[in-house]
Amino acid sequence: MAKAILGRKIGMTQIFDAEGKAIPVTVVEAGPCTVVQVRTPQQDGYSALQVGFEPIRSKLVNKPEGGHFNKAKVAPLRYLREIPADDELAVGSEITVDIFNEDEYVDVCGTSRGKGFSGSIKRWNFHRGPMGHGSHHHRSPGSLGPTGISRVFRGRKLPGQYGNSRVTVQNLKVVKVDPQQNLLVIRGAVPGVRGSLLYIQKAVKKGGALNA
Repeated sequence: MAKAILGRKIGMTQIFDAEGKAIPVTVVEAGPCTVVQVRTPQQDGYSALQVGFEPIRSKLVNKPEGGHFNKAKVAPLRYLREIPADDELAVGSEITVDIFNEDEYVDVCGTSRGKGFSGSIKRWNFHRGPMGHGSHHHRSPGSLGPTGISRVFRGRKLPGQYGNSRVTVQNLKVVKVDPQQNLLVIRGAVPGVRGSLLYIQKAVKKGGALNA
């Protein structure tokens, strides 16, 4: 089974190592995640586990979702995601934070902080033009391409929505695992605001499984 779990970002703090050096860390409430459905190659064409995270009241779940949870005989959950799995776990079993170990490397995926409509300097790190009074090019994006084609090519870096996108930060070190409180302490910063949903898996470039 691939090492993967859902969690919620609590916030950042710092801890001190044995040498007294301050280490910036992010505290994540990871799991427990309940297996709601098992995907098999015979039925679905691939192997995966559908897991749920964070219980909610039954009246906040619509009828199709309620029937899905009733079929699995599990309590309603707020988030449903699929994680890759090589072996099958029984429906209703739990995945807890103790699947990770200290000094292990993980990849953390989340939704980055949204910053609204931004110009090309902030969004793409463009250089500004001369700031003299005679210049008419201070913070504009500049040339949009050739004039003969009479259109802007796809992928041109222009002002627009900045942030609020799916971001993965790779090779973050696990500093501490607390199974009693379902906490995972990860070195460095992870995407998203406090309280946002995170997907944590074993680092792909350190020998982990690919994200489904």
